[in-house]
Amino acid sequence: MFIDSTMLKQILSKFPRKPKSESLDSTGSDSGNNSPNLGSGFQCTIGGSSLTSKLNVVKRVSSAVFPASISAGAEVVEPHLSFKEVSNPQKQNLFISKLNVCCEIIDSSDPAKQDLKRETLIELVDFVSSGSAKFNEPAISAMCKMCATNLFRVFPPKYRSNFTGGETEDEEPMFDPAWSHLQIVYDLLVRFISYNSLDIKVAKKHVDHSFIVRLLDLFDSEDPRERDCLKTILHRIYGKFMVHRPFIRKAVSNIIYRFVFETERHNGMSELLEIFGSVISGFALPLKEEHKIFLWRALIPLHKPKSVGIYHQQLTYCVVQFIEKDPKLASTVIKGLLKYWPVTNSQKELMFLSELEEVLEMTSMDEFQKIMVPLFRRIRCCLNSSHYQVAERAHLLWNNEHILNLIGHNRQVILPLVFPAIERNTQNHWNQAVLNLTMNVRKMFCEMDEELVLACQCKLEEEHIKSNSAAEKRRLTWERLETAAGVQPVVACNFVAPIKPSTCPVVC
Repeated sequence: MFIDSTMLKQILSKFPRKPKSESLDSTGSDSGNNSPNLGSGFQCTIGGSSLTSKLNVVKRVSSAVFPASISAGAEVVEPHLSFKEVSNPQKQNLFISKLNVCCEIIDSSDPAKQDLKRETLIELVDFVSSGSAKFNEPAISAMCKMCATNLFRVFPPKYRSNFTGGETEDEEPMFDPAWSHLQIVYDLLVRFISYNSLDIKVAKKHVDHSFIVRLLDLFDSEDPRERDCLKTILHRIYGKFMVHRPFIRKAVSNIIYRFVFETERHNGMSELLEIFGSVISGFALPLKEEHKIFLWRALIPLHKPKSVGIYHQQLTYCVVQFIEKDPKLASTVIKGLLKYWPVTNSQKELMFLSELEEVLEMTSMDEFQKIMVPLFRRIRCCLNSSHYQVAERAHLLWNNEHILNLIGHNRQVILPLVFPAIERNTQNHWNQAVLNLTMNVRKMFCEMDEELVLACQCKLEEEHIKSNSAAEKRRLTWERLETAAGVQPVVACNFVAPIKPSTCPVVC
């Protein structure tokens, strides 16, 4: 059966036609590489689906690598633009872009780039100071990264004397030549940490333990301006990041241990103690055992180094704050002072006497009675010190009303301990001011209990007579020994008499 061609065309024209793809030529070559050749239209469909799936994978990867604000359709803003030139939604991205620019460390040989970086940092400070933005996690992360890059560094080896613990009162402070740049970074960090709307739950992921440890390492800087900024920053971090408080206390304790028992060198000990003075004043009552251990193992051993004069004022304040919180710690503190009491350093002894007076002012009668015997044995040595300032300072303890009241209630124990030193001063101390103070102290004791003074004087005279008789007895004993040694002849113990050779007859 033959079908006419005209009829065949009519039959085929009744079937629906497929629409031609406009992108057939552009996609056919790409999709035919990994699929069988099933027709150009089908090939294009497979190619389109594979391309879409690849784009979805790229989108998922980019959202994990790049910040959410950028991957979510936000555009990267040119860092050289001003914050006034961009819209509010773009200010976060501009803030991050400027921070990334400031992460570059610029050598001093390129002043143009240095000036540009300085201007960018000033813009960032002004933006944070305006308080108009709420920083998201990418901004917080970029901020911490920029501060770490610019601030965290290794200090050059110290060339000061090995016998000093950092700066001393006679040495001039050393200033960092890059301070004009560092100051702006520190100012930015202070304002950022102090930002009212800063999300602490997000920020603690980036201001973490590693960040805090490296921040504490900077306290060893020889520039006092840098240490002052660090003091403010650490205080703000301790106040806002409550979760980091135990770690900060432990890290500072480790710095103190290393300073006391290993190096005796640290430039920022006074600043660290100044921070902890306010921290201790905020401790809740009753005091935790952890806080008492910090007093016993860290603060009291800080009296040992030779450079205690640099930070003694701050150390005394910390110790006094502990006693204000718990008066029962007074006896423990005084025992620690007696343990580390200087023997040959008169200036250090003066500082100990001043601290001792502040501690005794806050000491109760019960705690005083626990340590009064070893305490006044030490004070007795100070009363007889040949250094007139030490002797004066020890006598001035009697001018404090609270201390005088403690002494008066326990005079039966204290007066016998110090009366020999008072009498010795009245007889042969070389300084007239010390002699006058000694007479005033003796007069106070006479007004308290004249009978006890007379009894102590009689006992002292008896002991003086006994010591004189013992000295005379020793003198006579030595004279007898010298006389006995002089009467006996000297015998040569090692002399050996010669032996005559025996003569034997010779028989022929």
